[in-house]
Amino acid sequence: MAFIRKRGRSYYLVHNVRKKGRVRQIYLACLGRRPRISEEIVQHVTAKHPFVEVDWTSLKRRATHDLVQPLLNDSEYLRNLLADIRGMHLEIADFQWPVLEVLRDRELRVQFATELKLLRATLEVKLNQLRKGRFAGLHAS
Repeated sequence: MAFIRKRGRSYYLVHNVRKKGRVRQIYLACLGRRPRISEEIVQHVTAKHPFVEVDWTSLKRRATHDLVQPLLNDSEYLRNLLADIRGMHLEIADFQWPVLEVLRDRELRVQFATELKLLRATLEVKLNQLRKGRFAGLHAS
């Protein structure tokens, strides 16, 4: 049965196998600093390791509740998230649309626009939560 393991600052999806009387861990996927299990990870693991038994529902629930909640009280995690947000802000601000036109990859342009729209929607949800006072002591600027 696959499970989530933290090694260093990253989380991994692993599975134990016995070879020559010893237990070895097979790394199925790197989940990053926060243990997110996306559909892409499910598809990748299922394709690459079809015989490994994985309870995806249980793993997703554990990743969401048991492993992520302690991170929310971790000031280092929040500082890193803030740095990521600042970096992404600068990357998006510096991005020039003609770059996508040169590639002539319509699919990539559509994906890029879709992700920007999703980012905008996510930000709107979080800012609305902030405005409605769901975060005690914080006020929108």
